[in-house]
Amino acid sequence: MTSPLLRRFRIVFSTIIFIFFFLAFVDFKSLFPVKYLNILTSLQFIPSIMKFFDLRTLATGGFIGILLLTLITGRTYCSFLCPLGIAQDVTSRIGGRIKKKFRRYGFKKPFTILRYSILAITVIVTLVWGIYMITLLDPYSVFARSMTYFIKPVVIYLNNFIAGILGKFDVYTLSNVPVKSFPLIVYSIPAAFFLLVGGLSLTKGRLYCNMFCPVGTLLGLISKISLFRIKFDEATCTRCGRCAIRCKSSCIDFLKPNVDISRCVSCFNCIHTCPEKAMSYGIAGTKKKVHETDESKRKIIIGSLLLLFGLSRVASGQNKTAPKPKKDSTVKEKKTHPVCPPGGVSIADFNIDCIACSLCINICPNGVLQPSYKQYGIAGMMQPVMDYHKSFCTYNCTKCTEICPTNALHPLVLEAKKLTQLGKANFIKDNCIVNTERTSCGACSESCPTKAVHMIPFEGNLVIPEVTEDICIGCGHCEFACPTVPYKAIFVNGNEVHVAAKKPANIESDMKTPVEFPF
Repeated sequence: MTSPLLRRFRIVFSTIIFIFFFLAFVDFKSLFPVKYLNILTSLQFIPSIMKFFDLRTLATGGFIGILLLTLITGRTYCSFLCPLGIAQDVTSRIGGRIKKKFRRYGFKKPFTILRYSILAITVIVTLVWGIYMITLLDPYSVFARSMTYFIKPVVIYLNNFIAGILGKFDVYTLSNVPVKSFPLIVYSIPAAFFLLVGGLSLTKGRLYCNMFCPVGTLLGLISKISLFRIKFDEATCTRCGRCAIRCKSSCIDFLKPNVDISRCVSCFNCIHTCPEKAMSYGIAGTKKKVHETDESKRKIIIGSLLLLFGLSRVASGQNKTAPKPKKDSTVKEKKTHPVCPPGGVSIADFNIDCIACSLCINICPNGVLQPSYKQYGIAGMMQPVMDYHKSFCTYNCTKCTEICPTNALHPLVLEAKKLTQLGKANFIKDNCIVNTERTSCGACSESCPTKAVHMIPFEGNLVIPEVTEDICIGCGHCEFACPTVPYKAIFVNGNEVHVAAKKPANIESDMKTPVEFPF
C-alpha cells in the first residue's frame, strides 16, 4: 500500500488516543469516566502484563493483543497506542517548526549493544529484585509521571488564573483548585526523563524509543518477523534520500536500500514523502533488484557532443600561499577503488547504467568529474570518475545527479548528498611535508568541509593531520589541497558501495569553487 491515507489514518487515530490520555491525566475534577481510563490502560503493554500476572485472567491480557498486533503489523503500537510515542511525534513536529534541521533526521546506525543491554538488564532486575527498572523505563509510566508532575499543575494554574479573571466579573463557572506539591526529591526522576525524552524528540525524533525503551526494543525484535512491513521497490527507487530524512526512527538506509524493521514504528512518513511511490507497506517478501535501461534513453548520447563545444571547467592550481615542498614525495597512493560520482550507489550499479554521455562531466562546476580510461576497466572507459588531483566535489552541489538521463546517478537531495560517503581519506605520513621537511601545513584540514581531517600535535609547535573516517564523505577537498607532488600525502580511496557517513558536528563549509584555496 502506497496511499497517503495510511499516514492520515495514523495521525487521526493516534491524535484521538493522545487526547483521551491527556484528558484523563489533566482531569482535576474527576470528570473522565474511570471505565474509559481502564480501557486505555488495558491497551498499554506493561500495565496489561502487570495486571495479567496479578489477576491471572485473559480478560486482562491486552499485552497478548499487542504482541499479535506486532507480529502482523510491526511496531504499530509505538505510533498508534503508546502515549509517550505519540507525545514524541508531537514534540518532534514542534522541533521541526522551530528549526528545519530538527526534522531532517537521516539514517543512523542502531545502538544495538545499548538497547539490548537495557532490555536484558530490565528483565534480569525484574526477575531478581522486582519491577523498579520497569517502572523507571516503561513508556506509559514515563508519560504518566510527566503529565502528573508537570503538565497537570500547569493546567490547574491556568484554570485558577482564568477563574480569578472571571471572578472579577462575578462569573463563577470555574473555581480555584489547590495544586498538589510533592517533596523536591520526588521530582528528580520524572524531571530527568521529561527533559531527556523531550530533548531527544525535539531534535532527534524517536531516538528514546530506539535507544532506551525496553518495550520498543522487545517489540522491535518481534517485528523482525512481522507479516506487514515497510518495503522498497528497488526498480522504482531513485535513491533521492527523502525517505531517510523524514524517518523519525532514523532507520532507513536509502543507499542499500534497507529498512531496519526492528526500529521502524510504521509512521508512514516515508510513503507520504516518496515522490516515486517506491516505498510501500505490505506483506513481507523478497526484494527483487531490477536493472533496466530504456533504450530510447541511449539516444541522449548525443549529449557527449557537448564536449566538442567546450571542455569541462578544470579547477585552477594550488594557491601560492600554500607551502611548497622542496622535494618530491616518494610513497605512491594505494588506491584500491576509484571514486564514482555521488548518486552512483555503488561502482557496479553505476557501471551498469552509465552510457558515458558526458553530460555530468560537462555540467560539473569544479571539473572534478573526468572521463575514465582505466579506473573502471575497459568496459567502463569514458564513464565519469572523480579526479581529486584535478579538483574536488563541492559540498553544496548536486548538479550531476540532477542531469543524468539514465539514472546511473540517482537524484539526491542536498542533505542526503552531504551524508553520502563516496570514499575515505587516507593519510600517508611519509609524504607529508610536516614530517619530511618539518614545515607547517594545514591545507587538508582547512579545506575539509566536515572536519573529518583535523590537526593533532606532532613535534614542538608542529601539528599533523589525522582522519576521522566515519564523518569523511570522500569529497576530495583534502587531496586536492595537499601540496605534495607527484604523490599526495592524503588521498581518497573510493568505496565500492556508497555508505552513509555520520553527521559532522561542525557547520557546513561555505566553499563554492576551487578557484583558489580558502585559506
